[in-house]
Amino acid sequence: MSSKATAAKQRDIQDQVAKADEKSKSTPSGAMQAGARKYPEPPFPKVHQKKPGSEADLPLMPLYDAPFYKGSGKLKDKVALITGGDSGIGRSVAILFAREGADVAIVHLDENEDAANTKAVVEKEGRHCLVIKGDVKDPKFCRDAVAQTAKQFSRLDILINNAAFQVHTAEIEDLTDEHFDETLKTNLYGYFYMAKAAIPHLSNGSAIINTGSVTGLEGSKELLDYSMTKGGIHALTKALSSQLVPKGIRVNAVAPGPVWTPLNPSDKQADDVAKFGSQTPMKRAAQPEEIAPAYVFLASPQMSSYITGEILPIVGGY
Repeated sequence: MSSKATAAKQRDIQDQVAKADEKSKSTPSGAMQAGARKYPEPPFPKVHQKKPGSEADLPLMPLYDAPFYKGSGKLKDKVALITGGDSGIGRSVAILFAREGADVAIVHLDENEDAANTKAVVEKEGRHCLVIKGDVKDPKFCRDAVAQTAKQFSRLDILINNAAFQVHTAEIEDLTDEHFDETLKTNLYGYFYMAKAAIPHLSNGSAIINTGSVTGLEGSKELLDYSMTKGGIHALTKALSSQLVPKGIRVNAVAPGPVWTPLNPSDKQADDVAKFGSQTPMKRAAQPEEIAPAYVFLASPQMSSYITGEILPIVGGY
């Protein structure tokens, strides 16, 4: 083929691609919907809540009950302690654990209505739910919560570290010592205290699952302190997993991207909440019930007995 013919062919290909580009521009692409049901897409309601946030007061209720998820005894007669278990991811995890045959204890800070709602839904699944109110920054409370759970159910098999504090700051100069201290002590100290208290009660086949974050993988310029803690949680997961291998206790983490829970409306301003999740390739935030099955997977000895020290990202295609 002559050089003139090759140049003409390349121009034809260029024209074809240009027409395809125009066609794709004229066909708007919505959020990805690949689940068992259609999930909410931005814009979300413009809402801002006072800390610690209330799921019951959100104008758009997070989807947490996973009606198409069928239990199969993956956690039959296990006992799980879930911090931040009153709402969001923690609530959905509690429900799916119950559906898989586990009794659960949920720890919450001050969201009495949310905790009562979670307890009711867990009991509707035919399992027991113990509600414990307190602050995971307090090591004595963590020891008491673990002891109370073990006494109530005569055992403890699974610890889910999920409680978190998150408030954005645009500039490091605006991040006060008090704010920084609250984030680190809730998100890091709380995980450490709960794990330290729980491990003497755990045995071969038990599991610890920590809630990390995409911010711990990628960082977030407006969540400097929060990103720092989530990166620390990922490191804690890997280090503790190595330490506990001889005891047969697996330690893993789930690192979600944006998830529609009270955590974010109680952080972001209303205009930012409306766009929440739109920056992901899937163009929407996850719902708690889309994240919770990962915790079942990592908790179940039938499903993940050879997995420890792993960080499982669920980030909407990042």
